[in-house]
Amino acid sequence: MTTPLAPPAAVPGERPPLTGPVDPAETFGPAARAALLAVTAAGVALVVYQLFNFKTFGVIIEGRYLYALGTLFLAAAYIVFRVDGFKGGRVPWFDWVGAALALASGGYLVATAGINLAEAWEFAAPPAAQWVALLFIALVLEATRRAGGWVLFAIVTMFAAYPTFAGHVPDPFSGFQSLPMEAVAYHVFSSESAFGIPMKAFGGLVIGFIVFGAVLQRTGGGQFFNDFAMALVGQYRGGAAKVSIFASGFMGSMSGSVISNVLTTGAVSIPAMKKTGFSANTAAATEACASTGGVLMPPIMGATAFVMASFLSRPYVDIAVAAAIPSLLFYFGLFAQIDAYAARRGLSGIPRPDLPRLAATMKEGWLYISVFALLIFMMIGLRMETAAPFYATLLLLAVNQVLPRHRLTLKGAANLVVGVGTALAELVAVLLGVGLIVGAFSATGLAGTLVNELVFIAGDNVFVLLLMGALTAFVFGMGMTVTACYIFLAVVLAPALEQGGLNVLAVHLFILYWGMVSYITPPVALGAFTAATLARGNAMKAGFEAMRLGSVIYIIPFFFVLNPALIGEGSTVDVAVTLVTALIGVGFISMALQGYVSFAGPLKGASGAALRVLLFVGGLFFAVPEVAALGLSHLELSAIGLCLSILPILHARQAGAPLRRALA
Repeated sequence: MTTPLAPPAAVPGERPPLTGPVDPAETFGPAARAALLAVTAAGVALVVYQLFNFKTFGVIIEGRYLYALGTLFLAAAYIVFRVDGFKGGRVPWFDWVGAALALASGGYLVATAGINLAEAWEFAAPPAAQWVALLFIALVLEATRRAGGWVLFAIVTMFAAYPTFAGHVPDPFSGFQSLPMEAVAYHVFSSESAFGIPMKAFGGLVIGFIVFGAVLQRTGGGQFFNDFAMALVGQYRGGAAKVSIFASGFMGSMSGSVISNVLTTGAVSIPAMKKTGFSANTAAATEACASTGGVLMPPIMGATAFVMASFLSRPYVDIAVAAAIPSLLFYFGLFAQIDAYAARRGLSGIPRPDLPRLAATMKEGWLYISVFALLIFMMIGLRMETAAPFYATLLLLAVNQVLPRHRLTLKGAANLVVGVGTALAELVAVLLGVGLIVGAFSATGLAGTLVNELVFIAGDNVFVLLLMGALTAFVFGMGMTVTACYIFLAVVLAPALEQGGLNVLAVHLFILYWGMVSYITPPVALGAFTAATLARGNAMKAGFEAMRLGSVIYIIPFFFVLNPALIGEGSTVDVAVTLVTALIGVGFISMALQGYVSFAGPLKGASGAALRVLLFVGGLFFAVPEVAALGLSHLELSAIGLCLSILPILHARQAGAPLRRALA
C-alpha cells in the first residue's frame, strides 16, 4: 500500500518546501498554541450557545453575537498568519499586538452592540465609535492580506474606499458618495457590510461543517475513505489516478480549499500515479482537477455553498441537491478521461498486494459511514442543517474512541483544536474583508446600476450575458478565493443573469463553477501549479493538461443554467432522461479528448483525428439542453449525437480488435 511522503521538518518561522502536507499546529510555540486553544474553544462554545438557543446567560442579539465571533477569530488570524502570509511558526511581538488590538476594538463593538442597534450607528455613530471602527477596518484589511494575498487585499481596499469617491466616477460606475468616517461607520456598524451576509452565513451554518470536516480528517475518516477508494478501484487500469479522483473529491468536499487538498492528498496520490506509469504532468493535472471538483461536490462543498444558501434564503440541502448532478457529470468526465488515458498507454493498476482489502477496510471503518448517515439524515430527513454537523461531530469523536488505531491522544486533541482554530481564523479574515465589498455596493447603490448596464450591453441576449458572466467570473477567480469570488459576483453579476429569465439557483451555481475554473486554467492555475511542484513536473504543461482533463467544467455550467433539469429542477422523467443523455455526452467528449473509446479501441492517425472531432461534436449533441432557437427537442438532439458517434465507435472497435484478440 502506498504511504505518504514524509515532509521535511518545519523550522519555526521559516516557510517549508511544497513537498507534502505540513501541519501548522506543530509549528506554533506554547503561547500561540494556548491562545489558539482558548480562542477556538470560546468561539465554538459561543456558536453552540447561540445556535442551540441556550438562555443560561440571557439571549444574545445577532449583532453582538457576530461581533464576538468576528473579534475572536480576527485576533486568531494574527496568531496564525505571519506578515508574509505563511501559516504557523513563531509569533513575533507585533502580531501579538495586532491580536490584542483586535480583541480591544472588537470588545468595544460587542459592548456597544445594543446602543448601536438602538441609535442606528451605521448612520450616526459618535466620534469615539468611528475611530474604533477605523482601527477595526485596518486590522481586517491586514488580516485579509495575510490570509487571501495581495490581489484580494487590493480589491477589498479599493471597494472599501469606494463610497468616499463614488460620486466622482463616470457612469455607469457612479453612486452615492459618503464622507470617509461615514463610510467607516457604515462598514462596521451596519448589517450590510463586514458583518453582513458572509459573516451571518459563517455564524449560522459554515462553522459547524468546518469543525466536522476538521475532526473527520484528524480522527481517521480521511484515511478510511482513501483506503476505501484504493480497495474499490485501485486494481483497475489507471487505478492510482482513479483513487485520486475519489479520495481528493471527498477531501475537497470537506475542506473547501483546493490548495490544501492538493497538498494533503497529492502527497499520497501523485507518487502512486507516477509509479504506475502516469507522467508527472498528468499526475499533477489529475490531482488538481479532482481537488477542484471536491469544492463543488455535496454533501459539504466547502464554505461557499453555505454562503450561497444565505444569499438565496434557501435551505442548504437545496443547494447540495442541486449541485449533485453537475458534480456527478464533472467526476464522470474526469474518470472517463483517466480510463481512456490509461487504456491508450496500456497502464495497469496498483498491484493487489499493495492494496488494502475491501472487507478489512469496511470492517474497520464502517462506523465512519454511520457518521455520514447521521449527518445526511439530519440534514435531509429532519431539516436540522444547523445542528446536524455538531451531532455528527459528537458521534465522530465517540467513534474515534472505539477505533484504537486513530484514537486521539491529549496532544492529538490539542492539535485538532488548533487546526480548527486555524481554519476558522483564515475564513473569518477573508469573509470580513469580502463583506466590505458587499457593503460598498450597498452604500453606493452601485449593484443595481451595474445590473442594468450589463443587461443593456448584452442586448437582452441571454447567451451573450452568460459569456460575459463566465469571463467575469474567470477573471475575478484568478485573484480571489472561491468564497470571495462568489460573494462579489453574487452581488454584481447574478441579478443581471436573473433578469435574463434564468433559474436563480442555476445562476448562482454557474457563478460558483466559473469562479473555480481559474484553479486549473493557465496563466494562474494555482491548483495545477501546486500539484506540479509535488510531482516535479512543468507547471504550465500541467496547467494545460488539467484544462483537458477538467474540460467538462467549462461546458457543464452552460448546460445546467439553460436546462434546470440538470440541477434536479423538473419532473422526475425530465431529470432522469436529461441525466442519462448528459452522462453519455460527457463520456463521448472525454473519450474524444483522449483519443480512445473505452471498451472499443483507439482513434489514431489522421482519420482518427477527424473521428475524434466527430465524436466530440456527437457528445455535445447528447449533452446540450433543448434550445428553442434550433427548433429541436432534447431527444432529437440526442438522436443526432448518436448518428455522429456511431462511425468513431465502429472505427475504434475495429482498431482495437487485434489487441482484444491478443489479450484473449
